[in-house]
Amino acid sequence: MKIATYNVNGINARLPRLLEWLDEQKPDVVCLQELKADDDKIPKAKIEEAGYGAVWHGQKGFNGVAILARDAEPKEHQVRLPGNEEDEQSRYVEAEIGDVIVASIYLPNGNPVPGPKFDYKLGWIDRLHARADYLLGLEKPVVLAGDYNVIPTDEDVYSVKAMQDDALMQPESRAAFRRLLYQGWTDAIRARIPIGPVWTFWDYQRGAWQRDAGFRIDHLLLSPVAADRLRAAGVDKEYRGREKASDHTPVWIELAD
Repeated sequence: MKIATYNVNGINARLPRLLEWLDEQKPDVVCLQELKADDDKIPKAKIEEAGYGAVWHGQKGFNGVAILARDAEPKEHQVRLPGNEEDEQSRYVEAEIGDVIVASIYLPNGNPVPGPKFDYKLGWIDRLHARADYLLGLEKPVVLAGDYNVIPTDEDVYSVKAMQDDALMQPESRAAFRRLLYQGWTDAIRARIPIGPVWTFWDYQRGAWQRDAGFRIDHLLLSPVAADRLRAAGVDKEYRGREKASDHTPVWIELAD
């Protein structure tokens, strides 16, 4: 089973690139983030024509997450993270495909630091920890995939100095990510590519793509049962260089059946 995460940065604006990638790479499961569209504006018919069933949690103008499954219908488990009934931002959806539970995650950016947006980010991660702990207790193959808006280590960024004041690299953000790993989750990319730069995001500004000035913020975390089935992991880097591409690129894993 090939499972991917892809922040599309606007599903309608990037639909040709998404459909192109689905046709060329044929992932079995796809976690999408930053749809930037209400449910009634999501191009469901085009996705279905491409051979994918889906569960959606859209939001007008920003946020929005989805899970696609090739030749299958995902069974929705959870929409939004428990723990804050007042939180209406569309950042989490969870479903089961076959015997695998998959969550699509769009963790808050948190800038500027300090401030209420950063406080919201840390509170959101606390709620994710609680949900992740529950999912671990199921002792099933689980994949938490998405845009975490966290650069885990200095090795995951083109320039520590350039990003040192950003919410993505604050000690609190990194500590929260490590707490997930300490729960028992495996960072799939680093399990297969333990050292060296592996970028998943390149800003549209300052020629970041042309300079390869990127960083790694899109992650797939695996439960122990899923980690035992990990066979490969990688980044579809070249899709970032295509016309009108997202500023993120797809990241994927392969699990043994």
